[in-house]
Amino acid sequence: MACPRSTCPDTRGQSNKVDLDNPKEANARDLDFEQARLAYSIVQSLLDHTKVVSDLIALMAQTLDEDTTRALTQTPVWTAYLDSRRSLERTHADIAKLVEAIKQLDPEGS
Repeated sequence: MACPRSTCPDTRGQSNKVDLDNPKEANARDLDFEQARLAYSIVQSLLDHTKVVSDLIALMAQTLDEDTTRALTQTPVWTAYLDSRRSLERTHADIAKLVEAIKQLDPEGS
């Protein structure tokens, strides 16, 4: 759900990343446990979908002949796909930090 324009901060040109290693910055945005769990659930669903799509792309690539595969892998779209995959791999560490931050918000300490 988007916030009303009158209350939304102007974040154009700013990074959306919060440094979870910096407690002051991590606490700069208040988040309760339920909101954090919802955010994690959304992120996890998107990551699961991305993995399925990646597996499908790999399977489809196996069905292509050698010339088509070579042509495909030399396109900017393929390069962007590989860059995105590498970025996603680096995201796993951030997700682990998010999980730890969510655990700290858990009122029941579970």
